[in-house]
Amino acid sequence: MRKSILRTISLVLSVCILSGCRLPFRADNLTEGERKYPEFLTIDVYDTQANTQGLQRGWFAKIVRDKFNMQINIISTNTDISSDATFETMRASGKLGDIILTNVDNGRLSELVREGLVLDMTPYLEKCENLSKYKEQIAATSAFAEVEGNWAVPSEISDFPTTEPSENTEPTNAPTIRWDLYKKAGYPQLSSLEDLLPTLKTMQEMAGTSDSGKPVYAFSLFGDWDGDAMQNAGALASLYGYDTQGFVMLNPENGDIQSVANTDSVYLKMLHFLYEANQLGLVDPESPMQNYETVASKFKDGAVLYSFWPWMGESLYNSDEHLAEGKGFASVQIDDASYICWGNDPDGKQSFSIMIGGNTRDPQRMVDFVDWLYSDEGIECCGSPTGDFRGPENLTWEKTEDGPKLTTFGIDAFINMTQDLEVPEEFGGGTWTEGVSGLNFKPVDQKNKDDENIDFYYQSWDDYREKTAVGITEDWQEHYNTTLTPIQYFNEKKLISVIPGSDWAMQDYPDYIKTVEQQCRQTIIDYSWKMVFAKDEEEFQSLKETMLSTLVRLGFDQVIDINTQYAQERYEILRKAAEGRTKATEDQTEVQKTEITAEKNKESADIQAENSAEVTP
Repeated sequence: MRKSILRTISLVLSVCILSGCRLPFRADNLTEGERKYPEFLTIDVYDTQANTQGLQRGWFAKIVRDKFNMQINIISTNTDISSDATFETMRASGKLGDIILTNVDNGRLSELVREGLVLDMTPYLEKCENLSKYKEQIAATSAFAEVEGNWAVPSEISDFPTTEPSENTEPTNAPTIRWDLYKKAGYPQLSSLEDLLPTLKTMQEMAGTSDSGKPVYAFSLFGDWDGDAMQNAGALASLYGYDTQGFVMLNPENGDIQSVANTDSVYLKMLHFLYEANQLGLVDPESPMQNYETVASKFKDGAVLYSFWPWMGESLYNSDEHLAEGKGFASVQIDDASYICWGNDPDGKQSFSIMIGGNTRDPQRMVDFVDWLYSDEGIECCGSPTGDFRGPENLTWEKTEDGPKLTTFGIDAFINMTQDLEVPEEFGGGTWTEGVSGLNFKPVDQKNKDDENIDFYYQSWDDYREKTAVGITEDWQEHYNTTLTPIQYFNEKKLISVIPGSDWAMQDYPDYIKTVEQQCRQTIIDYSWKMVFAKDEEEFQSLKETMLSTLVRLGFDQVIDINTQYAQERYEILRKAAEGRTKATEDQTEVQKTEITAEKNKESADIQAENSAEVTP
């Protein structure tokens, strides 16, 4: 009898080990994902904007595993120095990933569809209640495939008008500096960008060393976001209303289009600005070897004084500890600037869309996963690292009668920015930061609300504002004599340039020019970095002339002609979007006038009717 019992126990344990089940061996002990999808999968996610590589871990991984019985392996081009080779190798293998996150413009989607690397989701969308809300957006994005089907879902879909800023409190692009040191320097007036350099030099001298005792620099640059030109120089151009589009700079308000290689282009002016900064010792000498993650760690350490975007400096440095010490980043006013904001985009951003791999093992599970990303839970969890989204309910926040409020854990994660903050085991364990979604994907716009009309963006909550009403904010408002948020204040001062949301996406280059385009891109990026770190003005000008002559020899004029044509087409779309707003306003005014007139006529008729009734015998 004893041997029989032992054999039975052994058999049960063997079955459990082989099947991956838990003890006790009961069906109701299975997760939602295990019940719906019995086979455990590790899926590859090819992601052109991810800043991390490898298996997703922590609390987000637990959510994905519990719901879909799978784990995510991220293949990031941002962290891969051989990303082009990786892409071509995967492409040649016939599988780019189970999930693909990339752009659909420049002919990419049509190319991927033609090669069978992307799945038509149409047969699998029937039960997708979340994606069904975005049929028009999916159709608009999938049109880039140039064949019928539902191939891609755009990111950052907005519920708001195209010509209103999509940002909540700060412009996407605004000069943002260590406000405590700016105050200590006496709030020098910044009439133009050039005034920033002596101010930053003074601040650098006041700063001393970072929290860990390292040197402090105004600018710490990184190259992993470089595209057709040096991204950090393009970010500075955005302070004056210019958006980098391929090899040109477009001013969406006045239609000015400049080649980055024009001798007096705003792009080259910004390269010279960074060169001057380096001459003053304001640029981190490790910049050419850095990626975003390296720079982010330096921000947290207090080793950087200037942030190209408000969200970067404020989210990385403005911890509760630093704010309690009176330290923190805030955006500043440059009198002649025009900070770029992005208008809401009801059609979403085709420049970063999500697709299903053409050869994935379980297409329905992949589509179900994408559908979940567009649910309230998916949005709050997936979007948390990239747009200050609120994170999992009951972990970082909770609903109350007085509105949404951050939990103690949420305060530590978002306000105190506690290092190595331990996540409770019931939510997956590990630390908060290691568990944050590595997809770097925002399904909907930052300003959107959930089905209960609660903002996904926790910084817009009254609770958050009350908890963060500290000295930096109060001093900023006192200095500028305002009670407005930065984006409201800059807009009032006419320092904002809004790029209307539109469904425009850049076309692919013709085949005959692609090799030339690639050579020109590498030339511009290589020489841009060399120019910033030139030893003197003579070398800067020499490098500049060499770059320009090399581009001419490569056939850059052909590439610029195409870029200019695309920029003109985009400007027309943006112009019409802006005019549409004006016309809509005029139409609304006419409707209001008509309604007022009708109301007055009705009142007059009523009075006449009453008078007639009174005199009728």
